[in-house]
Amino acid sequence: MDRAPLRVKVVAADREVWSGEAVNIIARTTEGDIGILPGHEPILAALVPSAVTIITADGEQEVIAVDGGFIAVDPSGRVSLLSQYATRSDEFSPEEAVKVTDEMKRKRERKEWTEDDVHRYRLAKAQVMAKKQSDSRL
Repeated sequence: MDRAPLRVKVVAADREVWSGEAVNIIARTTEGDIGILPGHEPILAALVPSAVTIITADGEQEVIAVDGGFIAVDPSGRVSLLSQYATRSDEFSPEEAVKVTDEMKRKRERKEWTEDDVHRYRLAKAQVMAKKQSDSRL
């Protein structure tokens, strides 16, 4: 039996990052990696900073860096990924992300980092992971 594709929305605090139909989503939760396929049971799970991979209904791949947040799957096949900060892998420079992670590590070592720095570090780390995942699947 064919199942309808998932209807997915990825939302950050300041914008909708991506939306569309998907046949597979791979995300990292506090309990480990999870795969979401059409017909998946409803869930609500906490995300950790990571790269989320979305395989679209037409076979394309979207990789999105999140700094944490939540993933929710409802009974109708709608999937929501909610994160304070999220970026698609084509929206940032991996070199800049590495530079930010290095800068944040130095601030942490000097005991100068703030809560905003923690978020910047987590997102930059997730961006580095997203770019690696995106490049490895080409």
